[in-house]
Amino acid sequence: MEIPEAYRQKIDPLVAHARQLLEKGETLAAIAFVGNLTKGQMIPVVLDDRSNSAKDQSAQSIATTATMLDADFIFQVREAWKLPQKYMARHEEIMDKYGSIGASPYAQDIVAFSLETTHGTWIATVIIKPKPPSKKRRTIGHVQFEYMPEVQGRFVGL
Repeated sequence: MEIPEAYRQKIDPLVAHARQLLEKGETLAAIAFVGNLTKGQMIPVVLDDRSNSAKDQSAQSIATTATMLDADFIFQVREAWKLPQKYMARHEEIMDKYGSIGASPYAQDIVAFSLETTHGTWIATVIIKPKPPSKKRRTIGHVQFEYMPEVQGRFVGL
């Protein structure tokens, strides 16, 4: 299932902006954009992911903003880590040994995008690559969203 065009018009510029920030050598702030297509409004909500309680509070802030705005979409952007597919079976072992995916030598830096709408949820993860010759500048390739109706978690269903 493809993302409806009305949402693409809102999120495509945000994806492009994330790419531009990385290519300038900046780090992406974890942020949610809460929007209402009918009203043409979008409110950014900064996400704090330093602890579980901070994550819970961020999720609550998104939900409160969504209710206030009568939102029909939430678009989230954040830098994260993931394991390459060949290490997925060792996930628990890696977590036990290193404490987190990000602390392991196997971690891949990614940008995680999620779009939650009244039509469902789409997720995209894109590996962050160096942008030579700079050691600070990075970039991402094509962002391909996948429809994921079964996705669950703290930042879904807001």
